Amino acid sequence: MDDVKFDEATQKELTTFLEREQAQARINSTVHNLTSMCWDKCITGTPGSRFARGEESCLLNCVDRFLDTSLFIIKTIEGQRSQQS
Repeated sequence: MDDVKFDEATQKELTTFLEREQAQARINSTVHNLTSMCWDKCITGTPGSRFARGEESCLLNCVDRFLDTSLFIIKTIEGQRSQQS
C-alpha cells in the first residue's frame, strides 16, 4: 500500500474522529458491563414480563451506585490533572 500523507487539517479531523469513536466504544463497554453486573446481582429468578419488586429496586440502586462511583472517579481524575497543570 502507498504511504499516504494527509495535510494538517485532515490529520486533525481524523484524530478527532478517532477520539470520538474511542469514547463511544468506552461508553458502550461501560453500559455493557453495567448491564451485566447489575443483571447478575439483581435478577434471581427467570425473568417474566415484569421484574419482581425486589429485583426492580435492586437494579435501580445498582445503576445509581455505579453512576455515582463513575462520576466520583471522573471528578477525582480531573482534579488530579488540573493540579498537575
